Amino acid sequence: MNPSEALSVVRSLANGVDPASGEVFAADSPYQRAETARALFIAAEALERSERFSRRRGDLPPKAGQPWSEDEDRKLLASFDSGRGLAELASAHERTQTGIRARLVKYGRLAA
Repeated sequence: MNPSEALSVVRSLANGVDPASGEVFAADSPYQRAETARALFIAAEALERSERFSRRRGDLPPKAGQPWSEDEDRKLLASFDSGRGLAELASAHERTQTGIRARLVKYGRLAA
């Protein structure tokens, strides 16, 4: 089961509906209790946040958020000093342009 499928099941249960049959649970069902429904809605929100984060993370370059090595810093600064632009540097270092900009600010190559 993937996270999207799990989210669908949790949402259904939170709404008091059997995810397999689509039938509404009986009034005396544990799924009809207010505390259970609230807990399931909170669980659904957590799954939604996790799913959004996973999608966003998948859109980022491979090294985004990873520590920089001294060697990578030297290469970045040399490339920047030779005139390479942010987009080109980001692609070469497999990082975001924001990450590249932050590193260049750290080393005084760009103003904050």
